[in-house]
Amino acid sequence: MKNIAIVGVGGMGAGHAVAIASGTGNPTMIIPGIFEKEAAKYHDYDTDLNGILNLIGVCDIRAERQEWAKKQGYRLYDTFDDVIADPEVDIVLIAVPNDQHHDLSVRAMRAGKHVLCEKPVMMSSAELEDVIQVSRETGKVFYPRQNRRWDEDYLIVKKIFDEKLLGEVYNIECRIQGSRGIPGDWRSKKAHGGGEMLDWGVHIIDRISVMIPEKIKYIYAHMTHITNDEVDDGFKMQMIFESGRTVVLEVATVDFIKLPMWYVAGTDGTAVIEDWGLDGKMIRLKSWEDKDAAPILAGSGLTKTMAPRLRGSTEELPLPEVHFDANELYVNLVDVIEGRAEQIVKPEEALRVLRIMEAAFKSDETHTVVEFE
Repeated sequence: MKNIAIVGVGGMGAGHAVAIASGTGNPTMIIPGIFEKEAAKYHDYDTDLNGILNLIGVCDIRAERQEWAKKQGYRLYDTFDDVIADPEVDIVLIAVPNDQHHDLSVRAMRAGKHVLCEKPVMMSSAELEDVIQVSRETGKVFYPRQNRRWDEDYLIVKKIFDEKLLGEVYNIECRIQGSRGIPGDWRSKKAHGGGEMLDWGVHIIDRISVMIPEKIKYIYAHMTHITNDEVDDGFKMQMIFESGRTVVLEVATVDFIKLPMWYVAGTDGTAVIEDWGLDGKMIRLKSWEDKDAAPILAGSGLTKTMAPRLRGSTEELPLPEVHFDANELYVNLVDVIEGRAEQIVKPEEALRVLRIMEAAFKSDETHTVVEFE
């Protein structure tokens, strides 16, 4: 078992604290009584963290969070120096604003601690290259917490892609949409690494990067500034891969009617996932021989090309089931430290994601398509 200390117990850090201390990995326990349906999934799928990872204490500069930590019964560190000076601490979990990740990660590893770092792990690819070098020099594990590889909606799409359930997938669209604007905390400040590209973009780019193991040829992106001039409150981005596959990614915080979260187009069918509730379906083609159709009225004219297929030429199927363990990241971290497993979320993968985001920012700034790899 490894002891972990959390630095920063705001929204994300507090979620880690409750999840690890409870042994369930269930962040929904922060607000009991609100997330019963979601919480049940953790009991069904997750490894028990008891005996694997132990929350030894937390550190935060805000008085109200210190008071919260005391009420939870967690050991409270006054400063970051106290955390890394504690010989009982094996792992430091960094959950502070993005601009502090580099310095704290380097200091922790040089003090002999392994690091689990919230996303985006760094403000730039150059910062992460430096951290990777320190990790190699010290022999300490640096683990990016790009945890949405374990989201059920993504795993469903990945299964469709990997197993060719709809033939060869040629286009994927993923949208994360809300209507509350960008958060008003540090995530609205450029100096702290705010903006939706660095908040949600890192997740959806990471998942696509893992799912499609190809070179990216071109990236085009446009950032929106509807509610915030300092950082992006959303973006639209297109990626074109070496094979010709296309991916459309969108994050929005001022959309009051949402489009489907996932739209997957394959040579033999189409899949849609509407939302995190996993409402969706697949339509799969039975045969391409059905090429004829009666024209339909479309607006002020007729069309045969866009007429529906004849009944019986397609079949509707439920989305495939997937098994996942949302605690796997925590468990893998400990296994990697103890030399039992290969790291699942690798620093080099996080580095590629940062470079993709940097290309997206460049595309937005220059209003051009950017060649990537």
